[in-house]
Amino acid sequence: MTEEQEVFLKHIQQQGLKRTAQRDLILDVFLRTEGHVSGEDLYRLVREQDPTVGQTTVYRTLRLLTDAGLAREVRFGDGRAHYEHHYKHQHHDHMICSECGKIIEFYSPELEAIQDAMAAKHKFELTEHLLRMIGVCADCRRAGHEKKPDGANRPKVRAATRHSNS
Repeated sequence: MTEEQEVFLKHIQQQGLKRTAQRDLILDVFLRTEGHVSGEDLYRLVREQDPTVGQTTVYRTLRLLTDAGLAREVRFGDGRAHYEHHYKHQHHDHMICSECGKIIEFYSPELEAIQDAMAAKHKFELTEHLLRMIGVCADCRRAGHEKKPDGANRPKVRAATRHSNS
């Protein structure tokens, strides 16, 4: 059992819930996703492996993953919640291209220092922060801001293939 699976199992037991094959599958698929996944994306990926899993089960399990600290909900201004791996992952911020939907993750110690200084200046106890910068990426600027049809601007999501060493 992986550390993430142990964290999830402990969390659902604390909630008075049972471990199920469907929850295990949703956790496994989520952990194999790369980047940011919406609830709809995760539902589609899970259904590719088990068509009996319902959408409600996926969304409830995503909430459990978030509450357990394994996932973090982020919003990129497209009206949908996206989720990224959170457990033992370093903090980062996001730049989102308003033309193609590309998401660039970055970390800036200078920005972190400014945020901490602003919080201290205002005697504000900072517990977390989310920084989202919206603009146009280099590729779209080079392409002359060609707007893609509706739906084409969404980030592409795929699950990584897990290889067994045994």
